[in-house]
Amino acid sequence: MDAREAARLLKGVRAAALAGDRPPAEPRPEIAESWRRMLAGGVHPDRDARSRMLSAAETEERRQVSPLREILPVLREGLLPALDTALHIMVVADAEGRLLWREGASSILRKADRLGFAVGADWAEGVVGTNGVGTALVARQPVQVFSAEHFVSSHHDWTCAGAPVRDPRDGRLLGVVDVSGPLATMHPATLAWVSSVARLAERELRIRHLESLERLRAVASPLLARLPGRALAVDPQGWTAAVTGLAPADRIALPKGFGPGRVWVAQLGDCVVEPLPGGWLLRVAEAPGTAAAASRVVLDLSRPRVWSATVYGGAGSWSQELSPRHAELLFLLAESPRGRSAAELAAELFGDPTRTVTVRAELSRVRRHLGGVLTHRPYRFADDVEVELIRPEDPAELLPHSTAPAVVRARLGRAGGWGSPGR
Repeated sequence: MDAREAARLLKGVRAAALAGDRPPAEPRPEIAESWRRMLAGGVHPDRDARSRMLSAAETEERRQVSPLREILPVLREGLLPALDTALHIMVVADAEGRLLWREGASSILRKADRLGFAVGADWAEGVVGTNGVGTALVARQPVQVFSAEHFVSSHHDWTCAGAPVRDPRDGRLLGVVDVSGPLATMHPATLAWVSSVARLAERELRIRHLESLERLRAVASPLLARLPGRALAVDPQGWTAAVTGLAPADRIALPKGFGPGRVWVAQLGDCVVEPLPGGWLLRVAEAPGTAAAASRVVLDLSRPRVWSATVYGGAGSWSQELSPRHAELLFLLAESPRGRSAAELAAELFGDPTRTVTVRAELSRVRRHLGGVLTHRPYRFADDVEVELIRPEDPAELLPHSTAPAVVRARLGRAGGWGSPGR
């Protein structure tokens, strides 16, 4: 059917649905269900509600912690080369319907801005009516919405196709990828195309998960080989990387508030938990009174370009190489036993206390590997963790790449020698 003729027919279908009359044609089931939700929820058919836009800082913070950030290259490579960016816009939204990324030519982006289809906007179905982002989130399936299938009339000049993206580890909904444009850009194959790219993105997440389990296994296997009794290593979601003395299980259900120390795990009983890079070591307590050994961290910054953190626990030790930024952060925390707020760390790293989003995102990544060793509010090494800081012999060689004001002061302030090492 011609797009303009289809749009006229759908407007008649929508008008009949709003009036409670017999429609000239039945709406598609997923659209009819969405319209029923809109009518029950009191969404105005001719005026969409506008919720507060996220600020640039709020948007960036969501981007930094979103798993969708990891698969943006897959989405871009799958969609943009075949997309006429002068006519289409690609958007990626989180599980709440907030638009975090979008791509397209400036002309189509300006049209999208007039529609409120901008980064930071809320396109949940209950806010702006039936649409390719919000309806796909509610339906948990790919959805194409054409012209007057949009419940709110201000969207009738657009067509959109959105597909949800799920976390392959647990099925959790991560967000939606959507392709939208003016009516003339509608094509029946668009939905299948967007859905295929969403599945490719999920496959990439699955591959990354398997790779992370393999890295955890490489660290955990030597530790488990030295341990008596029953123990296993799991990632933060409970997926098993290595096991000794137990029947293998694909996944262990971890309780809420899971962390280091004595923890009751339903499938295992009483366990002693210690952090590992990218996961946890669980030792099943064989007798009452078994206690977790105190932890010790050696932060080695003595070499010019290779920095590491070595953690010592009841099961042995493991090391994690540090990126330049993570080496800076851990140095600052080792020098500040009482801890620092995100604003204080931002001032010490960048000379700008407002750059807290970047600090929180980087510390979130550090804690994936050093969970249980680091705490927050304020950020610091845990109280029961002994910290040893190994500095270079020449103070000028302390993190020589760093321009952080606090590191520069430390290099200059130690020009006469380091004095006694340690925390």
